[in-house]
Amino acid sequence: MPGFARGALMTGLLALSSLAAQAQDAPTTLTIRIENVSPRGGILRLGLYDRAAYPDDASKPDASADVAAQAGETIVTLKNLKPGLYAIEMFQDINANGKMDTNWIGLPLEPFGFSRDARPFLSKPGFDQVKFTIVPGENIQTVHLQHFLSLVARK
Repeated sequence: MPGFARGALMTGLLALSSLAAQAQDAPTTLTIRIENVSPRGGILRLGLYDRAAYPDDASKPDASADVAAQAGETIVTLKNLKPGLYAIEMFQDINANGKMDTNWIGLPLEPFGFSRDARPFLSKPGFDQVKFTIVPGENIQTVHLQHFLSLVARK
């Protein structure tokens, strides 16, 4: 390889490694666009879980947010995350009582959602149905809130 070509190749490789290092040093954020937010208001409560914490409803999320529900669309940004595999679960706490209200057989009465817009069937979806990857830098996910009654109507 001629000296000029070797020099150009080395310069390109150095530039790429510099860009990769900058990407790893950049803060890792996740912006979540929550669609189909009910105009009934309340608080959107969401949690970001890794595989180990996701199956346990009593576990603490890796990151969380409680924000005022904005009818139609609400945007939440989580900052300073570690790259990896995660799942989002959320609900719109319309009456702001701090819990997902259910009927007498345990079916949800308030809108809810999962990453990848996974639809539950008798229980929340498994991690493999809701997982997604967070990489260094900016990440975006969109979740459409669902309501149990609308799921029954579609079946």
